Amino acid sequence: MEWKDLLCERLLSSTSEQSEDASLLQCVCYGLGHFESCVSARFQLAMLLLLLETLQIPVSSCCVYDPVFSPSECDALKELGFTVLTENEEGKRAVYQPTLFYLMHCGKALYNNLLWRNWTPRTLQKMTIIGNSFNGIQERMLQRELERDYSFLSRMIGVCEETPLSCSSRFLDVFNDTALIQFPLENLNKLPECTWTEPSEPLYQHCQDLEIIQREKD
Repeated sequence: MEWKDLLCERLLSSTSEQSEDASLLQCVCYGLGHFESCVSARFQLAMLLLLLETLQIPVSSCCVYDPVFSPSECDALKELGFTVLTENEEGKRAVYQPTLFYLMHCGKALYNNLLWRNWTPRTLQKMTIIGNSFNGIQERMLQRELERDYSFLSRMIGVCEETPLSCSSRFLDVFNDTALIQFPLENLNKLPECTWTEPSEPLYQHCQDLEIIQREKD
């Protein structure tokens, strides 16, 4: 209920400011995991359904993908009404309208790829993330490695607006270190103009543990 009150206040109001039709808001969920066998993943799926209901986003307007999904899990998601993606986007999804990304305990590269793909102030402001705390990521990494390997994520830490989402002790392993992350245009515009010049696609040449499953190369 605390999440519901906070998200209604922050997301429904911000959506109405960006678009006259709040129903245009979409949702993308990556990295849900094996919810057939994993209790934590089932709780995260249940929370996603509650969020969609609260924010008045049709389940059919929510795309879900995890390369580990089994055929039966894909069938179950389709039965629930979700749009199940068939391609591993590695998080590189372009945003064209206000979109909620539900990224529970996803790898840093996925966040970095998502930011890279939408690396303009006008596009980033349309994104809202419920997922790993960016501040928490920074606290657990050496700053030089964060800047070298996840430069887009690193540059957003100082300008994004992060609101911690409370977590009871019962669900600590499910929703710990979760935050609502938004990208206010006024904050993005404070960065130097050169920040946005021809960003190079991340390659992760120095990362030994990338934390995401990359798509197979042709």
